[in-house]
Amino acid sequence: MAHDHHHDPHPDHPHSHHPDHRHDHGDIDWGEMAPLLESEAELFTPLYERALAWLGHKQTEPGLIVDAGSGPGVVSCLLADAFPGARVIAVDGSEPLLERARARAVRLGVADRFGTLAGELPGVLDDLEYPVDLLWASRSLHHLGDQRAALAAFAARLASGGTLALLEGGLPARFLPRDIGIGRPGLQARLDALEEERFARMRADLPGTVPETEDWPALLAAAGLRHTGTRSFLLDLPAPTTDRARAHIAVSLSRLRDAFGDDLDATDLATLARLLDPADPASVHRRPDVFLLAAHTVYTAVRTA
Repeated sequence: MAHDHHHDPHPDHPHSHHPDHRHDHGDIDWGEMAPLLESEAELFTPLYERALAWLGHKQTEPGLIVDAGSGPGVVSCLLADAFPGARVIAVDGSEPLLERARARAVRLGVADRFGTLAGELPGVLDDLEYPVDLLWASRSLHHLGDQRAALAAFAARLASGGTLALLEGGLPARFLPRDIGIGRPGLQARLDALEEERFARMRADLPGTVPETEDWPALLAAAGLRHTGTRSFLLDLPAPTTDRARAHIAVSLSRLRDAFGDDLDATDLATLARLLDPADPASVHRRPDVFLLAAHTVYTAVRTA
């Protein structure tokens, strides 16, 4: 399980594909997904940097940081950069992704205070040798069947005064106007509705799944923590957006077409075909009105005892 992306498609993990991970956990080859996860998390780096700066203003310098569901380690390394006095441990169930995280730490010069831990959340956290001063969980919690129990396990690993930073929710990314001049207006809204249904199925199919009202401050309080803040952070890459953002959008649309092709009508499929054809002036590769706007929400809570 991993991080990173808005709704899944996780930035650090499908966490991404559309940055919020909405995928079926069991059939994903994380090693194969790694380049996509990495590129998406890198694209969302400005958003993560603002979130981590906000965290930095809220607490003293942590000694030990855990990135729970780290994926390929893009945010793990950002944590190491934001908190230069801390040791960072990237935790993930995929060893190929952790290999990339270690390599990234070497490239960025933080390997001397960077470690990894392989295993499934939340149980793998019991293998940590020390209490955690800052536990970052970005779009990893919703891949665990019993989210309430997982939050309690996260809380139990915190040092007294330690912070849990939970990135969940936010808003689906937008990258096209409602009316794009081809097909029926509202294509992205229809894709979002299909993603919501897929997300609900993913949650329902998880082992030991427990329905839960997604009131994150209340769930953090139920885990014995004191909720200390909520803030949303934007990624705003306006039109005409960058080539890197266009490439990300094309991959996201392609994945959505593959996932929902049987649920879309002929008009929407034809529209997607044009949006994904690099030779078509109406494609996301070429049209001037393509942008990327996404919001991720971070909830923080502190262990007081």
